[in-house]
Amino acid sequence: MLFLVFEIGDERYCLEVSRIIEITPMVIFKKIPHAPAYVSGLFNYRGTIVPVIDLSILIAGKPSRPLFSTRIILVDYVSEDKVHHILGLLAERATETISCREEDFQPPGIEVDEAQYLGDVVFDESGMIQRVRIEKLPPENIRDYQQEYEFVALKENNDFLP
Repeated sequence: MLFLVFEIGDERYCLEVSRIIEITPMVIFKKIPHAPAYVSGLFNYRGTIVPVIDLSILIAGKPSRPLFSTRIILVDYVSEDKVHHILGLLAERATETISCREEDFQPPGIEVDEAQYLGDVVFDESGMIQRVRIEKLPPENIRDYQQEYEFVALKENNDFLP
């Protein structure tokens, strides 16, 4: 399997490439009043309004820095009602990939209720990389926000709808 590696501070994380729709440079976001701090806002992706979560704020409490390597990772997020949505994940240093097998990942030994999106870990020559489980994003309180305001589902002409 192929994984996109990104960094938050000195820590490395990864996402399954098979779930990534596209990786885009940073843009200016439309802010959402009263949304949690880790919701960067909304942007227009090819005619679809996409919410963006700043993974640096979500995981480490600090906003992503505006680096040349900071990217919006557009992922196929399947909600609990099995509807496909595009979700943007803002991440720093999203520049490399790794190839590893599912069995190479090991449990971290602890699961934090507030961070269920953090999964198993894998090791390479540079150290540990923790997997971000897209299916556990957005966090529970954002899922509640989603149910109240509804994220825009993928459009009819998009290949992701059944």
